[in-house]
Amino acid sequence: MSQKKEALTLTVTLLITTLLLGGGYFWFTRESRVDIKNVTNSQPNQSTSTPNTVKKANSTNFSTVANVPTGLFNYGGSTTWAPIRLSIDSVIQTARPEYRLRYVQPANVTPGSGTGINALIEGQLSFSQSSRAVTDQELKRAQQRGFSLNQIPIAIDGIAIVVNPKLEIPGLTINQLKSIYIGKIKNWNEVGGPNIPILPLTRRVGDGGTVELFIKEIMGGQVFGSEVELVSTTTQALRKVADSPGAIYYASAPEVVPQCSVKPLPIGRTPSEYVTPYQKPLILTNQCPNKRNQLNIQAFKSGKYPITRNLFVIVKQNGQTEEQAGVAYANLLLTEQGQELITKAGFVKIR
Repeated sequence: MSQKKEALTLTVTLLITTLLLGGGYFWFTRESRVDIKNVTNSQPNQSTSTPNTVKKANSTNFSTVANVPTGLFNYGGSTTWAPIRLSIDSVIQTARPEYRLRYVQPANVTPGSGTGINALIEGQLSFSQSSRAVTDQELKRAQQRGFSLNQIPIAIDGIAIVVNPKLEIPGLTINQLKSIYIGKIKNWNEVGGPNIPILPLTRRVGDGGTVELFIKEIMGGQVFGSEVELVSTTTQALRKVADSPGAIYYASAPEVVPQCSVKPLPIGRTPSEYVTPYQKPLILTNQCPNKRNQLNIQAFKSGKYPITRNLFVIVKQNGQTEEQAGVAYANLLLTEQGQELITKAGFVKIR
């Protein structure tokens, strides 16, 4: 009888212990669950966040962001980020004078996402700005040096296609655009335009994330045709398009859509799905600069416009001040104030 009582007591004790442990585990996981996607354990071409970023938009403005380090921090990278550097970074400097930013122009190479990430890996930058995700090769190089790379999305950007203002054409499909740049389509009359030879322009492969995205997403990984002419900068390309009746070029929408010297084209997956990168009606050259074409932010945000991508802050995960500086920069841009300024700069906010 005594043995039965002892067995019963032991069973009850074990049951109570199990319930307490289970409840504790449930409470702990419910309270501490954090959705962390890191470049070190996910594919580099996926949008990622960092464990140190603000999970929700708790910080409303630059002044309220915590863990912003004191010091001078070098940064650089994608030319797509130029409107952000021009209009937002100065506001950050005013609000956080202890956090000093210095844009570094690369020596002897064209600035871009790839050159910025390379400079970050080589220790020349504290963090970098990119218009594409980190590649497997870049991640491997960083790991060989004893640290990892983290990519934090802060905005959405559209890629616009521009031509000479006098070129009469209703738009282009993605397949037509691909065929132009691989050299299959060589005259505008093949896509509903006038009898004018096409002059495709592009920046060099490896110079920027925009080119790499275009090759991957539009051209399906194929190489440029022999007719494609290389340019060093978007400024050079815009001058070439303005002077050449058959020229065509692609770039970040905020860089080219408001320009007076070129005409942005509607783009679609099919001719019946053309979407403009600008808000209708099209502002003609003779109306500019009194009026300028405005970005079709809603189409970029909804995904109706077919060529969009994320902009990333690339952070060096080395446990040092450089990592803190990169995370702080991303957190500043992800505040309500930062996201509103990103919208004014021509990009789509992600919060």
